[in-house]
Amino acid sequence: MARKNPFANVMSENRPENAVALDYTVKGASRSIISTIDELAARADKLLEGETVVELDPESIDASFVRDRLEEDKQAFEDLLTAVRDQGQNSPVLVRPHPTEQGRYMIVYGHRRLKVAEMLGRKVRAVIKSISDRDHVIAQGQENSARSDLSFIEKASFAKQLSALNYDSDSATVMAALSIDKATLSKMLSVANMPQDILDAIGGARSPGRDRWYELKQLIEPPKALAALREVLAKTDLTGLDGDARFAFVMDALTRKKPSALSPSKKLEKWVPEDKAVSAEIRSDGKSYVLAFKGKNSKARESVGFGEFVARNLDELYAAYRNEVKEG
Repeated sequence: MARKNPFANVMSENRPENAVALDYTVKGASRSIISTIDELAARADKLLEGETVVELDPESIDASFVRDRLEEDKQAFEDLLTAVRDQGQNSPVLVRPHPTEQGRYMIVYGHRRLKVAEMLGRKVRAVIKSISDRDHVIAQGQENSARSDLSFIEKASFAKQLSALNYDSDSATVMAALSIDKATLSKMLSVANMPQDILDAIGGARSPGRDRWYELKQLIEPPKALAALREVLAKTDLTGLDGDARFAFVMDALTRKKPSALSPSKKLEKWVPEDKAVSAEIRSDGKSYVLAFKGKNSKARESVGFGEFVARNLDELYAAYRNEVKEG
């Protein structure tokens, strides 16, 4: 007996006109793996193409039943908040009628746009579609793969959640949702199945890719190495460090001969003036102090100009510092 196609409901040519037309897969499980970001974006656009956009109260919309983001990129969120406040919400979110609560909705994708609307006290522009749980996760995964900056570990965590739902025996749903092949999925699940306390300690590190995470997974396989790392983490406050710095600290703890003697890696702070024309990243490890000025897009030259200004006035700044020290 032939295996039932898990995507038959979205591939059938005999669907009623008002049925959900996701068109995420084509014939054959291997062809369901989308190869390019452009194609993913086009499919996400097609999902909303020609649909009626309505305005909903953010309070009537619940979060997705699967989580795709481990931690928020604060700067990216602030940029989105500013853009929506000044220019309005250009792209609608996708919601579905809540599967168990009458009169409520569940968001499929657009969590950050929903949060922004809630913070601004506005209605959120949305498209409503009645879709199944399986089509929900495929849409959410493909939209995120096409448009967001999810890190490898966030995608791996998402893959683990989808695999646990066990929609099909050959993982076709997970691979379609994340546009990956079986080999990549295997490594993702291997990483995502590391001890949860270690994953929680690191969070959503953005820079490390698949190979670096797989290296970490191999490093903590010996029980003694894992126990030593847990001892270090129990004694260390990583508050204030971003995910990349926490990942670097964990790798350092595992590769040094005496990890228990380690101190946290450089602390990262940020400074932003009221006009937000420039920003400064401040790093200090107790021995050195580094300022890095940055400007966004058209303001890039502002950061260079401000840096040159600071450099020209170092003598005066140092003199002021010495006077302050003398005065206690």
